[in-house]
Amino acid sequence: MKAISNEYLKVKINTHGAEISSVKSPDGLEYIWSGDKKYWARHAPILFPIVGRLKDNQYTYDGKIYEMGQHGFARDMEFDVLNQGSDWINLQLVSNEETKKMYPFAFKLVIHYQLDDHKLSTNINVFNTDTKEMYFSVGAHPAFNVPLVKDGSEQYDDYSVKFANKGTYDQIQFDVPYANLEKVEKIELDQPIKLSHELFYDDAKVVEIKNKEFTTILSNDVSDHGVSMTAYDIEYGGLWSAKDAPFVCLEPWWGIADDVHTDGKIEHKVGINKISPDKKFTAKYDLLFF
Repeated sequence: MKAISNEYLKVKINTHGAEISSVKSPDGLEYIWSGDKKYWARHAPILFPIVGRLKDNQYTYDGKIYEMGQHGFARDMEFDVLNQGSDWINLQLVSNEETKKMYPFAFKLVIHYQLDDHKLSTNINVFNTDTKEMYFSVGAHPAFNVPLVKDGSEQYDDYSVKFANKGTYDQIQFDVPYANLEKVEKIELDQPIKLSHELFYDDAKVVEIKNKEFTTILSNDVSDHGVSMTAYDIEYGGLWSAKDAPFVCLEPWWGIADDVHTDGKIEHKVGINKISPDKKFTAKYDLLFF
């Protein structure tokens, strides 16, 4: 476990998965979900080289079938610490024999965390170190305590999620666990979405953002505490919680689960990104804690 801090926030990051495990204010308020196995045993996993689930947990590339679990393998692998300061850290995962069995590309994945006052910035840097074009998706899955205050003065349904980007968006429907792009509904994000456990009984709520800056704000009507997430050039945004769990995830995605009608070829996968040899892709999002 590694730590970075400043006068406003103390952050713990697990080298296993390069996962944020704790963000605390000076008065001890914990923003990040505890990882209670009763509901969901993770905190804020990095999603790479896919987001969501592959149909039948497999895909094909260059005529060969590869198998990979939901959200890819990065969240379950050990990262090396490249370098670190008091309020920043870089962690790296490099392709190896184990990853090549699931994903036939050479890569470097470098996660940069940086504190600036009440803000924690995350850069997910994907480097293609192969000699061929590389196909991938990437995303983040941070979970926040709801309620944030544990003294009984707040309830789950005191919280709402609102959006700085007003307007009408395409909400992706799921034939769980796959997306069904033939089932797209329009959703207005002009008003806050009031949280309830029932909201997530039929899985995540996902909207297509179409590559722009997008800000999502988790807050409540009882106290002044909350979290604001701003993602840059984001493709999809998700809200999710486990059944009846005291947390909510604000998820910036540069990719999405397989469409139910997929042909299985990774180069045809919905939401797939690609980069040429020796090139870099950066997915960036900021968390502002208040």
